[in-house]
Amino acid sequence: MTRPIPLLLLLLALAFPLSLLAGRVWIDPASTPNAALILAELRLPRSVLALVIGAGLGAAGAAMQGYLRNPLADPGLFGIAPMAALGAVASFWLGYAAQPWALPLLALLGAGAGMALLALIAGRSANGTSGIALFTLAGLMVASLAGTLTSLAISTAPNAFAMSEIVTWLMGALTDRGWREVWLAAPLTLAGIACLLMAARGLDALTLGEAAARSLGVEPGRLLAWLVLGVGLTVGSGVAVAGIVGFVGLVVPHLVRPLTDRRPSQLIVPSALAGALLVLVADSAVRVIPFVTELRLGIALSLIGAPFFLWLLLRMRRGLA
Repeated sequence: MTRPIPLLLLLLALAFPLSLLAGRVWIDPASTPNAALILAELRLPRSVLALVIGAGLGAAGAAMQGYLRNPLADPGLFGIAPMAALGAVASFWLGYAAQPWALPLLALLGAGAGMALLALIAGRSANGTSGIALFTLAGLMVASLAGTLTSLAISTAPNAFAMSEIVTWLMGALTDRGWREVWLAAPLTLAGIACLLMAARGLDALTLGEAAARSLGVEPGRLLAWLVLGVGLTVGSGVAVAGIVGFVGLVVPHLVRPLTDRRPSQLIVPSALAGALLVLVADSAVRVIPFVTELRLGIALSLIGAPFFLWLLLRMRRGLA
């Protein structure tokens, strides 16, 4: 676990100051009027929020891949993020989104419900193609259910303003986010990562099989409870403040796994750091791309993640994964 951490911390130390300066208008602290105010109230909270969301999604993806023993596991692909989004959409539809805790609370409940539903439907099976197929199908079902209900909410929105708010928010972005969102997401994300770290030892034991894990003192039910709570908090808090930011949990564990000893417990912290770096760099990039309007962060990461997912599928088909 120690090898990739210094490298990732160094990259974060280099990327973070650049993210504060990057934008449609680059900030020169020495010559830009009100530079300190712009940095403190606009750029800094946005960059911190990118770190928080990326860390949560990266850690959640690593933990899910370790628990399911499935390299395709991702909170978005397996329906966790769509269920969190469904909860948040419900707050828009019901007119409660303006309440400070309504949207994040419903998003957290949606994420936890999605994780619990996935575990209930698919359970856990042995290693192999059948296990991967079972979890993939269950995840697709959960994602499809959430997507259908979200579409229903959009089509039956009480007014055009609510429909526009839902569609815009679902694309995922950090635009106009401030310290309020940081103070909301950061404690929940840190608590979620702590829950995932509590499950780390059990994830290692589970690689030997459920019987061996039980003989080592691991209780699968308790392990699943830590995982459901951790993934629900990390994904739910991220979706609550930024919308759907996809593929982070899928991509980063594969990038850092070759730098570790491949044990699930040794992957969570590096994946959190790599996820923070990926979202920070992606958010900085969408700010400087010269489009008429700023490209949504969720769209940019999907443009990266979808080809990676296709490459991973082709690699597995050749039997190399």
